[in-house]
Amino acid sequence: MIKAFGISYDLKNTYRVNGIIYSIQQIPVIKRLFTDDLYASRGLKIFANILAALWEVISTFLGKYLYLLLLVALPAGFYKGGDAKGTAMHILLFLTVIGTFMNTYMFNPTNDKYYAMILMRMDAREYTLSNYLYSSLKVAAGFLPFTIYYGRGWEMNIGLCILIPFFVTGAKMTAAWLFLLRYEKKGVCMNENLPPKFAWPLTGILLVAAYGLPYARIVVPVRAFAVIAVVTVVSGLYSLVKIIGFGKYREMYQLILADKRNSVEMNDIVKKATEEQSRKMISQDTAFTSRKKGFEYFNELFIRRHRRALWRPARRTACIAAAFITVLLAAMHINAEVKEAVNRLLLIFLPYFVFIMYAINRGTSFTQVLFMNCDHSMLTFAFYKKPEFILRLFRIRLREIIKVNLLPAAVIGAGLALMLYVSGGTDNPLNYVVLFVSILVLSIFFSVHYLTCYYLLQPYNVNTELKSATYRIIMSGTYIVCFLFMKLRMDTFVFGIAVTAFCVLYSFIASLLVYRFASRTFRLRN
Repeated sequence: MIKAFGISYDLKNTYRVNGIIYSIQQIPVIKRLFTDDLYASRGLKIFANILAALWEVISTFLGKYLYLLLLVALPAGFYKGGDAKGTAMHILLFLTVIGTFMNTYMFNPTNDKYYAMILMRMDAREYTLSNYLYSSLKVAAGFLPFTIYYGRGWEMNIGLCILIPFFVTGAKMTAAWLFLLRYEKKGVCMNENLPPKFAWPLTGILLVAAYGLPYARIVVPVRAFAVIAVVTVVSGLYSLVKIIGFGKYREMYQLILADKRNSVEMNDIVKKATEEQSRKMISQDTAFTSRKKGFEYFNELFIRRHRRALWRPARRTACIAAAFITVLLAAMHINAEVKEAVNRLLLIFLPYFVFIMYAINRGTSFTQVLFMNCDHSMLTFAFYKKPEFILRLFRIRLREIIKVNLLPAAVIGAGLALMLYVSGGTDNPLNYVVLFVSILVLSIFFSVHYLTCYYLLQPYNVNTELKSATYRIIMSGTYIVCFLFMKLRMDTFVFGIAVTAFCVLYSFIASLLVYRFASRTFRLRN
């Protein structure tokens, strides 16, 4: 089994290293220095192996830290008047249940499994067990230091802090065995990329139970959680014995990996599903017309045909935001402590909304729709890439994406100003205006940012696959910067003025860059 794991790890690391080298080759300026001969370079492969090993460590620990911080610790601290320890354990319990069927480790049809078990004919049982045990150990090891860290802050018993990682691992093992038993009895395979119909509704119900019940002061008692954790660990050990004794791994994976026989990349399957979903969202009404001329005519027809794909998610986000704001207003009316906390947060936590506006912005999906259903074909024409035409269409599209993103932004901005007023107001009346305007400005900034990156980097190839490493790096950097803003505390008025000034400057520079360089960068990739 150790030998099988060694081979599988080398295999996974090889295509990971090759992927890193390929990504380096896509970075402008330095890409000319990196030829295909580098795939045989021992020194560069050692460097890429070091990066891969670092990523393995980071993914083991950083992911678990962010999980506990963002999904457990921060929400648990938000419920004023409640027991943070009890609320945290309540949330963790329901999130763990979700993870048992949405993040299984065993039933994820990854490329390395296809290469190893189907192409290389490795022993399916040894490969599966060695990698599954490794993944399980990573879960326990990744959670352990942070459950102790947060647990001690909540004044939890050290034994319970140590028990939690094994509870999470035991829950996953129990679910894995149940899925294996289901296959053994009924011949039905679990596929993590294609979860059963019950998965999404059940996830929604469990999320409501995790975060909604504490509002009503209903939480699972810590003692009950401890009992459940012990029982789950025992169940996990029993399930592990059964998982080791299971004898039908090869035939099961032949079914799970069947879609990869004709296409090694799962991206092809996802692409077909995305294209089919995209077609359903496009209006087939050929009666659409417009009185406008030129690119305005071209754009209006596109927007009308794709109204569902572009506007429906924005309307849905706006409705969710309105509902959440309504709940907070009701909570402030009922509880004076909530009112005081909301007032305090609104006056210093505006930087937090940088990440929220980043998360709800429709820039990425807007550019995907543009490329898949328009630019994919239009970029084959020379006139479409002339600088003056590019800038003209860029401005038209920027106006449209801003309109889409302003809908939820206006709801959030107005809601924040209203909550500030209801929660006790402020000595500076301009804070109401700044709150509202800042949210709109952030929405406009991300609209400009995503469309500018699309025009300057154009990350898609003719098969609508994302191929630009630079684009990935910039998108990752955007995420990191927005996440760091969650740690910033600044006066609302000062931050709002700074954000507005930055957005105006960024928009001007973006338009200039698009005009100067997009004629060379806005093209189909090979």
